[in-house]
Amino acid sequence: MKNKGKYYITTAIAYTSGKPHIGNCYEIMLGDSIARYKRADGFDVHFLTGSDEHGQKIQQKAEAAGKTPKEFVDEVAGEIKRLWDMMGTSYDRFIRTTDEDHERQIQKMFKKFYEQGDIYKGEYNGLYCTACEGYYTESQLEDGKCPICGGPVHEEHEEAYFFKMSKYADRLIEHINTHPEFIQPVSRKNEMMNNFLLPGLQDLCVSRSSFSWGIPVDFAPGHVVYVWLDALSNYITGVQYDVDGNHGELFRYWPADLHLIGKDIVRFHTIYWPIFLMALGEELPKQVFGHPWLLQGGEKMSKSKGNVIYVDDLIDIFGLDAVRYYVLHEMPYENDGVITWELVVERVNTDLANTLGNLVNRTIAMSNKYFGGVVENKETAETDYDKTVDEDLKKIATSTYDTVEKRMEELRVADALTDIFNLFRRLNKYIDETEPWVLAKDEAKKDRLATVLYNLVEGICIGTALVAPFMPTTAEKIFAQLGTTGRDFDSLHTFGLYPSGSKVTDKPEILFTRLDWADVEKKVAEIEEKQRASYAALNPEAAKEGGAEEAKDAVPASVKPLITIDEFDKMELRIGEVIACEAVENSKKLLCSQIRIGTEVRQILSGIRKYYTPEEMVGKKVVVITNLKPAKLAGLESNGMILCAEDADGRLSVLTPEAEKDIAQGATIS
Repeated sequence: MKNKGKYYITTAIAYTSGKPHIGNCYEIMLGDSIARYKRADGFDVHFLTGSDEHGQKIQQKAEAAGKTPKEFVDEVAGEIKRLWDMMGTSYDRFIRTTDEDHERQIQKMFKKFYEQGDIYKGEYNGLYCTACEGYYTESQLEDGKCPICGGPVHEEHEEAYFFKMSKYADRLIEHINTHPEFIQPVSRKNEMMNNFLLPGLQDLCVSRSSFSWGIPVDFAPGHVVYVWLDALSNYITGVQYDVDGNHGELFRYWPADLHLIGKDIVRFHTIYWPIFLMALGEELPKQVFGHPWLLQGGEKMSKSKGNVIYVDDLIDIFGLDAVRYYVLHEMPYENDGVITWELVVERVNTDLANTLGNLVNRTIAMSNKYFGGVVENKETAETDYDKTVDEDLKKIATSTYDTVEKRMEELRVADALTDIFNLFRRLNKYIDETEPWVLAKDEAKKDRLATVLYNLVEGICIGTALVAPFMPTTAEKIFAQLGTTGRDFDSLHTFGLYPSGSKVTDKPEILFTRLDWADVEKKVAEIEEKQRASYAALNPEAAKEGGAEEAKDAVPASVKPLITIDEFDKMELRIGEVIACEAVENSKKLLCSQIRIGTEVRQILSGIRKYYTPEEMVGKKVVVITNLKPAKLAGLESNGMILCAEDADGRLSVLTPEAEKDIAQGATIS
């Protein structure tokens, strides 16, 4: 295997306010799959993850639980690490911001900033969100609430130290402009530039004096380091950074090749963190990827309702690799993904049980039935048809690595998994094309039958080597059943490396069993009932008060009257392409889009400004109702409506056709 050099990947460290749900855990599975892929691809990988343990919110939760903050975070960090290990996370270090080596460097860092004039003492008077540990101006609020979590903000008045952000803003803008790969996807970059950097950065509060749970500022009694300066710096303290320059051996991995984070904390990682690094005189990370969210269906997750999905419950029912496959496959590159118990069942049955599991099981079963489990390459292709199907299979198998490699370089993990499963689908098709059961009836076709089965085993080996970073346990099982070991990525351009004469297992294990939703539904009901009971036991008053709210929430999924197909046919739905878009003056909600639909261009106003920038909309293909009566909004005429989906949390996504289908604008929807 070629040595391709070092690769340093980090995830955001998990906040120790409570047990993470599947939406939080998705990032760790994504990071782990990238780390495993890079290792298999010949890179010297260092993978850092961990827990973020300071802040006002933690102190308040600890007090409510009757524990010291350290006792509280020790318990929660332990639970987080347990879940990360349960998910098979191949991290090199699980860092905690209460680790002694981290705290020592944060104190030295703060002092360095102060001594070189980057930090000054002042007083903070403004709006603060405890949940996000974030400060906001009045103009940044959305309907008077936190623009990140939608929660309440309150006035804060306290003595604090501030970092001079504007001192480094021009350098950061230049860096972003000259390094287009730095912030991905591009929509995140546009948001940071247009909403924060270009309007001008405000100085950032970097200490707090109204609570005590944090790293003390050693030269300023009563002050603790603001949680974001503390938390972000784990990316360098976690590889033995030293403010005085006495770095440990692991600092050779810096700068990070990838910071993998949720889209809600892009601002902290692409503005504050790079500026801190500039002030330290250190290189910036090569790339920050703000991944989308994994949403629980269309309904808000609530502990009182008992519908929060936790990764350990998913693993108990479906198994680790099935969960890893689902969350990695179902997350688009840029838009939010959706998870429900029903959708996981469907994906397990179609892709894992039918496509992959059935392929491996059939191949091993036929090898045992026809050749006592011995797989030999007779290299027999007697007819032009045989040669054609064999060469096509080999071509697809040996080119899949290149396709997957390109996807992974762009961090399009879901697409990479689709490409790998396309190889498995092609192998299933090869069985249908060659009909081994027919060949087995003719003794003269025995060598051809052996060749077919060899080609199947070899194709499975190539696909399994590629799927291993995403489904490591499944890959180990497949290789073991085929009587072989893993395959280096360097070898994946070559077909025929499976040792001829090898023997497959005579006791194949079913990799994935088809699931019956009725059976799974019973288990889910038990899980949700336990959640509700646990919540009620810990929060009796809240549970009691929530009764009316629960009743109000218990509304069926459809509350509108049923319609006939004729009534539905009255709507004209077509695909349109946004060719221009701008914010509407004097409106916080509206965007005005010019949308090409066939040969005409329509002006359509949409209340989506909170969720999309004009730059994000341009180029999108959207679903439009084209026979809606014109309406006047904010003094402008709107001729149609863009269709969107909105969940119970108020998160919204514009409906778009599948990117890979490349449906032309103007196409009719029926």
